[in-house]
Amino acid sequence: MTPQFRALSVHLLTATGAVFAILAMLAAADAKWSLMFVWLVVAFAVDGVDGPLARHYEVKRYAPEFDGVLLDLIIDYLTYVFIPAFALFKSGLMAGWTGWVALIVITFASALYFADTRMKTKDNSFSGFPGCWNMLVLVIFALEPSHWTSLVLVTLLSVAMFLPLKFIHPVRTERWRKLSLPMALAWTFFAGWAAWVDFHPESWAHWGLVLTSIYLIFVGIAQQIVPERQS
Repeated sequence: MTPQFRALSVHLLTATGAVFAILAMLAAADAKWSLMFVWLVVAFAVDGVDGPLARHYEVKRYAPEFDGVLLDLIIDYLTYVFIPAFALFKSGLMAGWTGWVALIVITFASALYFADTRMKTKDNSFSGFPGCWNMLVLVIFALEPSHWTSLVLVTLLSVAMFLPLKFIHPVRTERWRKLSLPMALAWTFFAGWAAWVDFHPESWAHWGLVLTSIYLIFVGIAQQIVPERQS
């Protein structure tokens, strides 16, 4: 297998995210929310592995005819922003005008954020909340908080997108990665479990989702507060 073929294969893997996105959208259109999230979790898993593979197989060198970063951003907007926002609105979990506010704020703010050239920090983390609305919306589906609570969460995270707050990339942020990466894998597992059991209210997956979500949201801010030891 040539380096060119391996590099191209990584682009093809990334592009499968678009297929999972349309499958998720079809499920959402039929209000099959659990199935929608199963496809989104699969897309989330692909997004987690294609980056390391791209760097390992040097796609910029051996398959430069495709822009992997642009391809990834297109799919991320679909799976992280557009479909979750649609699901949150159509599910009725945010009633009346609060649903409209969430729909408009999530899609508008995320479009700006995804185009922001300052979104990455020097340690490969994100500057501001990285628009991972798929994670928040899945937790909302699992816990079913009041629409006011959901509106507060959406508002706070939308503002946080443009604040100098650090949010880690579980794979690329080296600091505390030995803990952050297992936490991200655990979140993916709990998310798939919760969706698979149709968000049963007594599922232990909900507690796992809450704990891992809290860690992934606040660990980057904690790194800003706690100074890094000099080697």
